Amino acid sequence: MRARIPGWGADLDPADRPSFPKEQAQDLEVPWTFPEEQPEPAAGRERSIEHGRLTPVFGTAQPLHGVSGAIRRYAYARFSEARAAHWLLLLAADRVDATGAHVRSPGSRHPDNPLTETGVVAERRWSPLGGRRGRVDARHQWIDPLIVAGPWIVGAAGLIVVARRLARRR
Repeated sequence: MRARIPGWGADLDPADRPSFPKEQAQDLEVPWTFPEEQPEPAAGRERSIEHGRLTPVFGTAQPLHGVSGAIRRYAYARFSEARAAHWLLLLAADRVDATGAHVRSPGSRHPDNPLTETGVVAERRWSPLGGRRGRVDARHQWIDPLIVAGPWIVGAAGLIVVARRLARRR
């Protein structure tokens, strides 16, 4: 078998394994020392259940907040990183956070501008059909405008309905 199949039987004799010399324990001198640990914030910090402690240095610029933060905390506290539920909850938390940002946007100093930020104007100006020709995702290009503009249209329609109801009550 060894003559016919390259690599067959590599697990029989350690001397025959290509990685055998690398597997031997070696005393390596590490050129750095373990960094001083950053103090953990009072609100706590999310970490995987597989790890006993946090890394010595971690980011604190965007602390978890609101419903999306609660979803993220639950994902880290309940599920291993090897489980799909962990990652699906993190994706859901991201969508909740993005939706909240879009809802808060009209009240901010710099509201979202869907026409310029989605590239619709630029695509119309710079070869709209040429940029789409030969793409791998050609089968679902028809739905792209609905996915991009759909939430904005639904939001605008919702605002119109609320404004009309308020006007009727007055």
